[in-house]
Amino acid sequence: MALPLPDDSLVAINFGLQIDGVMVEYLSEVSGLTLEQDVIRLRQNQGTTGKNSVAVMPGAPKDGQCTVVRGMTQSASFTQWINDSLNGRMATARKNASIILMDYEDNPIKRYNLRNAWCSKIDASSVKAGDASALTETVTIVYEELVIE
Repeated sequence: MALPLPDDSLVAINFGLQIDGVMVEYLSEVSGLTLEQDVIRLRQNQGTTGKNSVAVMPGAPKDGQCTVVRGMTQSASFTQWINDSLNGRMATARKNASIILMDYEDNPIKRYNLRNAWCSKIDASSVKAGDASALTETVTIVYEELVIE
């Protein structure tokens, strides 16, 4: 998983969502992927001078959420995942999911792995008589841990 040249950068044209290792949806937008952890500050007096010092250490990782936008399709597995989540069937709703960024030849370049992810919200786009735009669904996915590969 590497780009052709060292100075190349990914282009946001091709990315998708895998659930439990199976590609279920190509997406039109992803936002809010955040990796964060607590910061522990230890204040203490040093040695014989009694001078105040601060040590900063990494704390526990935080959970998070991201938002994905997909075309309104008949993707049965993604729709089932949304329904399981929103209906409280957490035994089947908690899944390991990955947002995968791909190069021009559909080779995976970067992965954002979401552990124990489930859908907490869905927002369907507006429908309007005579409008010729594509219908979309905006889905909020919460997760317990984010690992970047």
